[in-house]
Amino acid sequence: MKILQVHNTYQYRGGEDSVVEAETELLRSRGHQVVEMRRRFEQLSELRPMSAAAQALWSRQARDELRGLVGDVKPDVLHAHNTFPLISPSVFWAADEFGLPVVQTLHNFRLICPQAMLLREGRICEECVGRVPLAAVQHACYRGSRAATSVLAGMLMLHRSLGTWRNKVDRYIALNEFCRTKFVQGGLPAGKIVVKPNFAANRDLPTGDRAGLLFVGRLSPEKGLQVLAEAAATLPAGTVRVIGSGPAAGQLEQCGAVHMLGQQTAENVFAQMASSAALVFPSISYETFGLVIIEAFSVGTPVIASRLGAALDLVIDGHNGLLVEPGDAADLRSKLAWALSHPVEMADMGRRARQTYLAHYTPESNYTQLLDVYRQAQQERQRLN
Repeated sequence: MKILQVHNTYQYRGGEDSVVEAETELLRSRGHQVVEMRRRFEQLSELRPMSAAAQALWSRQARDELRGLVGDVKPDVLHAHNTFPLISPSVFWAADEFGLPVVQTLHNFRLICPQAMLLREGRICEECVGRVPLAAVQHACYRGSRAATSVLAGMLMLHRSLGTWRNKVDRYIALNEFCRTKFVQGGLPAGKIVVKPNFAANRDLPTGDRAGLLFVGRLSPEKGLQVLAEAAATLPAGTVRVIGSGPAAGQLEQCGAVHMLGQQTAENVFAQMASSAALVFPSISYETFGLVIIEAFSVGTPVIASRLGAALDLVIDGHNGLLVEPGDAADLRSKLAWALSHPVEMADMGRRARQTYLAHYTPESNYTQLLDVYRQAQQERQRLN
């Protein structure tokens, strides 16, 4: 197959960008041709505010570029990941002109929440789900700016009224049943949403000793960094290693138990995972998947995660990890201490984490599922044409 892949990368690299790269490599390794249409978030700074807003609503430039690519490459399917802010849903209309099947992966909640995380002031918020997102504008949910939030709310309402989400996308990929339910509540057509999780590379299991705890991810408030700092305050120095960068790094830098490692290569990340007693995932937002959880599972590392959103589909309390109440530093503190003082039990959970990975989240399994989604999209498009 020829796949035209569309993605606007993020200002701070996170799991979504990693997933896009991994799927590209997976498809190419199986002999498929993947043509990439990319935008970088940094390019937004090159535009004047009014021009940037127009691009988010309807990018003529992206639409015309996609028309050219489709004419030149003649792909079998368009697979969109993130189209905000510089690509816009205009590309779906361009694909429709050619009868090209369209798949969109729902990596976040942007299509039902301008802020994309169903989170406001550190708490879960579903006020805009299935409604006109006026509350998001009122509360300046996107980057604390009513103007920027208005652009996103306008984009959502424009394409709802035009029927873009209903008629121009043939299949949506939700990453788990929890997210699928939320998107259906938000108004996306239930019959077009299929569940396909992310995957992680299959790596050799480590043989060395494990020690300490690890956090990996974008350093932003919704990841529960303040909760982690409070929970780790009484642990010995350097007990919690932190990999990543982002605007909320300061929430951890003053905690003596935390050792900041910054950005690391993929190989170093997995080496750190493989040498840790557990991965800590203290998110206070729903998260649509939590790629880092299955990456930890792939090297036999159990996960201590918030009892919230996607983590509930991945972590079974006492089986392949531990669950804690989201935002509860005392509960997290007790679970971290228990994990550090019970290495035998945590090692058993790690073995079961590896079994979870092998059963559900390998590249081989994911490749089969992804090709099936593409075929479903093709059949849907043929039916409509």
